[in-house]
Amino acid sequence: MNETARKPRVAGFALFTLFLAAVCVALGLWQLQRRTAKHALVAALTERLAAAPVALPPPAQWPTLNPARDEFRRVSFTATYAASPDAMVYSSGSAVRKDASGPGTWAFLPARLPSGETVVIDAGFVENTMQDRSVEDRAVKKLVTGQPVALTGYLRFPEAAGWMTPAGNRDKRLWFVRDHLAIASALGWGTVAPFYVDLEQPAPENGIPRPGPLDVHLKDDHLQYAITWFALAGAVLIAFGVWVRGRRSA
Repeated sequence: MNETARKPRVAGFALFTLFLAAVCVALGLWQLQRRTAKHALVAALTERLAAAPVALPPPAQWPTLNPARDEFRRVSFTATYAASPDAMVYSSGSAVRKDASGPGTWAFLPARLPSGETVVIDAGFVENTMQDRSVEDRAVKKLVTGQPVALTGYLRFPEAAGWMTPAGNRDKRLWFVRDHLAIASALGWGTVAPFYVDLEQPAPENGIPRPGPLDVHLKDDHLQYAITWFALAGAVLIAFGVWVRGRRSA
């Protein structure tokens, strides 16, 4: 009777153990897939960042642009900064700018192309730890001259806000995510390009805002995560084997 009751219990625990081990193995394989994808992404982005700048795509091509193919492509064009309210986007540090590792704000401004369309420019980093509007105003004011400027930068696409991202402060013109479309709508910039341009050059004489080249240094811990999941799968199977042996010798 005891032996009969014991068998279903062992069988049930065996099924649970196999399920748990399979989940761990699946998670390990998923981390290896993510590692492969991350390496491919880094290779693609590195190639784009190192390429010579090309002409900004004409407006007719804008609907066909997408982040997978066009993010971080270097472009050159001429535009005139518009005399419209700018926006500051808070940053705790950049994953693609080695010279912007601390807190501050990015200066976002609309600029008008010779053909009449508006492109949003991330004009660079401002060391503005308190998100002070007056600091940003002083930094941005000298950029709006009414004269066309030759610009070189990188195509970027709007970010999605996370569930913990603070809401933007319209009165302070402060946002916490680089969603230039939402910013343009809130500040009345009109219809803007579906991308914004992360400015590489030129830099103001005093370097504020501070544009600059981008550099990919994405975190890659996927291999150690995969090893951890595979080790957990092995540990679960070993623990089950030890448990079964203990029951047999009891």
